[in-house]
Amino acid sequence: MTDKISKDPGGAPAGSGPSGTPYEAIKAIPVRHYGRWISAVVVVALLGWLVYAFSQGNIIWDTVWDKLFDESVLVGLWKTVLISISAMALGLVLGIVFAVMRLSNNPVTGAVSWLYIWFFRGTPVYVQLLVWFNLALIFEYVNLGPIYKDETSQVLTPFMVALLGLGLNEGAYMAEIVRAGIQSVDEGQTEAAHALGMSQTKTMRRIVLPQAMRVIVPPTGNEFINMLKTSSLVSAVQYTELLRASSNIGSTSGAVMEMLFVASIWYLALTSVFSVGQYYLERRFARGSTRNLPPTPWQRVRTNLTTFKRSPEASA
Repeated sequence: MTDKISKDPGGAPAGSGPSGTPYEAIKAIPVRHYGRWISAVVVVALLGWLVYAFSQGNIIWDTVWDKLFDESVLVGLWKTVLISISAMALGLVLGIVFAVMRLSNNPVTGAVSWLYIWFFRGTPVYVQLLVWFNLALIFEYVNLGPIYKDETSQVLTPFMVALLGLGLNEGAYMAEIVRAGIQSVDEGQTEAAHALGMSQTKTMRRIVLPQAMRVIVPPTGNEFINMLKTSSLVSAVQYTELLRASSNIGSTSGAVMEMLFVASIWYLALTSVFSVGQYYLERRFARGSTRNLPPTPWQRVRTNLTTFKRSPEASA
């Protein structure tokens, strides 16, 4: 008894062409990307050469690892985080206030906001720190009438000088970031809120700002990362943060370069940790505008690892 051969509607056996000739199995050959491998080898070779050069330099690496968790360095690390967060918080509050002032229909508040942004963006932050630090040369006392009066040198401590210098400067940049975020929200949202009887303040707080956060958060995260590094400038006003604490140890022990490497390692650690936090914060605020959320770092690693494996179709 013979087996029946299945046929397609045209009468030819299944799996064959119109003339009955069987189809040839497709053999998929993956595309070779030789340029990627060559560039990868070149990059790895350059990195290896750089590591070898530093390993052969006149650097006492044992001192770097021994001083990495020195008590003075850790105190300076904490002060760096403290002044960065405090100055960023002050800058964010000022940025929101002056952004709203600039978008106001009041010509006085708009002009004052523009003048503030123009001045603090137009002068270096290092100069601003020195001005606050030497303000006692101009004003001997801080006199607020019956409310408060004291010597300027007592009021403007190193922490206060660092806070004012970094915070006021950051407020000018945050004002422009917040203004751009507010203007990215469609005007119809404001008109609809006003039609429902909401006040201008409530509309800004409940309708506009929550939607503007999607635009505000990414550059704000970049500003904070930059603030962590800019905080090293406050060593010039006697505030003992990470760089100054490391430099003090280097100047007394003679391990100047080693302590600079210690400070660099901690700055890299701080920026890496806060960069991860920034990523997940951006991912959270992107939920309302992005249909598919961007992959997490772990998902990207898994995706890159699977690219090295050939797909079943390619290996067939």
